[in-house]
Amino acid sequence: MQKSIFLIATAIITVSIFTSYSLTVYTTLYFGYDQYHFFIRQALFGFAAIGVMWFIANLHPKYAKALGLGLFIIFFLLMFLMNFLPQSLVTAVGGAKRWIKFPFFSLAPVEFFKVGFVFFLAWSFSRKFEKNSPKKFLHELILVIPYLTVFLLAAVSIAIFQNDIGQVIVLGLTFVILFFFAGRSFKLFILLLGIAFAVFILFINISAHRIARIKMWWASAQKYILSFMPDWIAQELKLDNVKESYQIINSLHAIHNGGFLGQGIGNGELKLGFLSEVHTDFVLSGLTEEIGFVGIALLMVLYILLLHKLFKLANQTQDKITYLFSVGVAMLIGFSLLINAYGISSLLPVKGIAVPMLSYGGSSMIANGVALGMVLLLSRREKA
Repeated sequence: MQKSIFLIATAIITVSIFTSYSLTVYTTLYFGYDQYHFFIRQALFGFAAIGVMWFIANLHPKYAKALGLGLFIIFFLLMFLMNFLPQSLVTAVGGAKRWIKFPFFSLAPVEFFKVGFVFFLAWSFSRKFEKNSPKKFLHELILVIPYLTVFLLAAVSIAIFQNDIGQVIVLGLTFVILFFFAGRSFKLFILLLGIAFAVFILFINISAHRIARIKMWWASAQKYILSFMPDWIAQELKLDNVKESYQIINSLHAIHNGGFLGQGIGNGELKLGFLSEVHTDFVLSGLTEEIGFVGIALLMVLYILLLHKLFKLANQTQDKITYLFSVGVAMLIGFSLLINAYGISSLLPVKGIAVPMLSYGGSSMIANGVALGMVLLLSRREKA
């Protein structure tokens, strides 16, 4: 099973490397890059992720705790400290500092923090909830407060300082699901889900940019959704004179143009200046146009197999940390994939979430390699 997780992840990364060449034709011409610029960089990121995954998987299991908690503490601090670093040391998008600059690459601390946060939850839950399993709801609530505080601090840093609410949604959903899998009551699960939803609504309402994005999404989706509702409700919810999202329109065109078998590798048209960020946030749209429904379905099979193997590993282990961490990593990958896929198909507002191991980018790619490597490492704890 461990070998199959490694091989499936490697297969997805391999697809990403070739995709980064096919989908970046216009981008390389527009910015004057060499035609192999993104291909070479993504290949390096991919090989690094595979190498890191293999290296971590072959460490002695005694190092798992230090690695997991180290990721949590170091990158939690980095997420806050980067807001005070000079502009020369960080890369900003719309005034939000998301990457720390290094000589040959930029590092996104949030990608590695997610892995560390999931390990911290798995490690702490396995200790606290086994030793102290209260039956009363109030006692459970008291137990959850420290974890909720850590999550809210991280959420503020990510959503406000980095202006990245998509990552908060992924972390929040994973956080709530892990509580449920840790054996807590259904009442607590519902409460945490409500808190996560309230935090999401709060972060939406304090940002004019996010409100505008929601309206643009609704302008594109309202005709279909409101058709299922009574007229008096539809009239209240209908928005007039709201501009539809240019990106979503072209994303849907790319998906439609793909048809059943696709236009062929390299033959996509919407990537030629019509669909920006096609190799990052909209990689599924660009890829669907070229490989069609059949090709994208086969790619989704790889993701489903990967998630299945992670859940199967969690189900078979007797080690609580391995169980919870495997579920947590599956949630990080699964939620990121779903949010991106629903966004590019207009079922949800676009959140700028990378497709795990497929979208162009080093931090996300290597962080996923670290996460899967740690799953494989922890799976050997019972044998050590």
